[in-house]
Amino acid sequence: MNGEETQRATIDDLVFDVPALVEYCSTFTILEPGDVIITGTTGGVGAYRKPPLWLKPGDVVEVEVTGVGLLRNFVAQEGASVS
Repeated sequence: MNGEETQRATIDDLVFDVPALVEYCSTFTILEPGDVIITGTTGGVGAYRKPPLWLKPGDVVEVEVTGVGLLRNFVAQEGASVS
């Protein structure tokens, strides 16, 4: 978050492996290049940090999967249009 690592996990931490997740999701939707399958979060989420850490407008969140790539999102003000 904003260039600082706040969480870290490996694919080994997943309850289901990636092929099982893709297989399951493909039973109810057509998966296309660029789709993201959200699996949850590791420990260290905002509510349980001391002090709590919440995303706010202007923050930048990056999620990286080794060998796959980096996803970067910017937090917008609620109700703001995204272009």
